[in-house]
Amino acid sequence: MQKVFITQKKSNWVKKISFYFLFILAISFLFAEKALAVCPICTIAVSAGVGFSRWLGISDTITGLWIGGLIVSMISWTENWLEGKNIRFKGRIFINILAYYGLTIIPLYYAGILGNPLNTLCACGLDKLLFGIIAGSSAFWFGASWYFYLKEKNNGHAYFPFQKVAMPIAPLIIMSIIFYFLTK
Repeated sequence: MQKVFITQKKSNWVKKISFYFLFILAISFLFAEKALAVCPICTIAVSAGVGFSRWLGISDTITGLWIGGLIVSMISWTENWLEGKNIRFKGRIFINILAYYGLTIIPLYYAGILGNPLNTLCACGLDKLLFGIIAGSSAFWFGASWYFYLKEKNNGHAYFPFQKVAMPIAPLIIMSIIFYFLTK
């Protein structure tokens, strides 16, 4: 009888803490400010690419491209948000990068999606999804960096409408087409 009462007290305590945490989280969204990192449309496009590629049964190398692009986009958003809140500390970018890649790769590994010996590239033994994540991260970062470089060269103006969207996404689309034919 005593054990049941203690368990109920714990359960009520956990419910109260969960309610307060969710309440504070919901309130914080009301006061959130706009982040000016890689545009939200890019992030939505990358997210849609990940979902559709898995749903359509497309190769994991292509899925990895879009996951890598999404990770770089989220790192950029987080860095911009931290900078806007004037939160600075030594190693911030390293911790941010490590956290996002860890939060993505570790669950994929423990779910059995990443690290499957039957899902490797033939010659080097590297996991297809991991290879795609690395290539997609590099491609998205290159596209976004190139956009900012070109914008700086053009006195702070884009060369064409939605250039900020097109430039990070274009390398992912091009690499998706290339990987489609290579892994077909």
